Amino acid sequence: MPAQFGLSPVISGSAPIGIFDSGVGGLTVLKEIERQLPKESILYVGDTARLPYGDRTPGEILEFVREIIAWMMGKQVKMVMMACNTSSALALEQVQAEFPVPILGLIHPGARAATKAGQRVGVIATPATVASNAYRDAILEADARTQVWQVGCPRFVPLIEGDRLLALETKQVAAEYLSPLLAANIDTLIYGCTHYPHLEPVLRSLLPSQVQRINPAVHMVRAAAKELELLNLKNPGPARPPQFYVSGNPQQFAHLSERWLGYQPLVGQVSFVPVAAPSLHSQGQ
Repeated sequence: MPAQFGLSPVISGSAPIGIFDSGVGGLTVLKEIERQLPKESILYVGDTARLPYGDRTPGEILEFVREIIAWMMGKQVKMVMMACNTSSALALEQVQAEFPVPILGLIHPGARAATKAGQRVGVIATPATVASNAYRDAILEADARTQVWQVGCPRFVPLIEGDRLLALETKQVAAEYLSPLLAANIDTLIYGCTHYPHLEPVLRSLLPSQVQRINPAVHMVRAAAKELELLNLKNPGPARPPQFYVSGNPQQFAHLSERWLGYQPLVGQVSFVPVAAPSLHSQGQ
C-alpha cells in the first residue's frame, strides 16, 4: 500500500533517527542507539502530556502516533523507531503503510529474542499491550512450542515517571506483578514496555538468577542497524547532539531524564496537530 501522508522524501544518511515514547521509557532505546550506532543523530519525542499510553484505547493510540510521526516528518527524519510497546502493538502496521520512511517497532525483535532464550516466557507490559496479545502472537509465530504468560502492570509507568524507583512501594508493586510469573516457573522475562529497564535493579532482585531478562530495545536497534545498511542510510559523519521535545513540561522531563542520560538535556515543547486518517478511497480500497 502506498504511503498516504505525502510522497516519499529524498532521505539523507545524515538525517536524524526519530524516537518517540509517552515519556522517559524511550530513553532506554536512545541509550542503545548511542551504544550500537554511535554515529547516528537522534530526535527524541516524549508525549508526556498524554502519558501513560497503557490505558488508552487503540483508536487514541493510532491518533497520537500519526500526529507524532507527521511532526517528525516535518523535521526530516530518515527513520522512526517506536520506542513504545503499546504503540508498536496497536499502531505499527497501520502507520508503516501510511508514511514514506522506515518505521520500526519493538514487538517482533523482542519476541524472537525471547524464543531463543527460553521456552517458558513471561511478559510484563502495559494493560493495552497485554490486551492486544501482540507479544503472545509474535512469540508463538517465532516458535509455536513456547508457553507464554502475560501480566499487565498499570502502576509501573506512573511510578517511574514520578521518579519513585527507590520507593518501597515500587518493590512491593513489582513483587505483586511478578508473583504469577514466578508461580508459572518462567525461564525468560520480556520487558514489554521501554520504561521497565529503568526498574532493572528492582526486578533483578526479585527474579531467580536463571531467568533470562529480555530488553526488546537491544534487538530493535540491531534490526535498525541492518535496515540502515540495507537502505544505504547510515550516517557517514559524527552524530549531532540529541534533540529532545516533549508535549508536557520540559523542565520536569529534563530533571527526570538526567538520571539516565548523565546530563540534563535542553528540552523543547511541541504541540501536536491532529492528522486526518486516510480515507478508504485514498487507500485504494
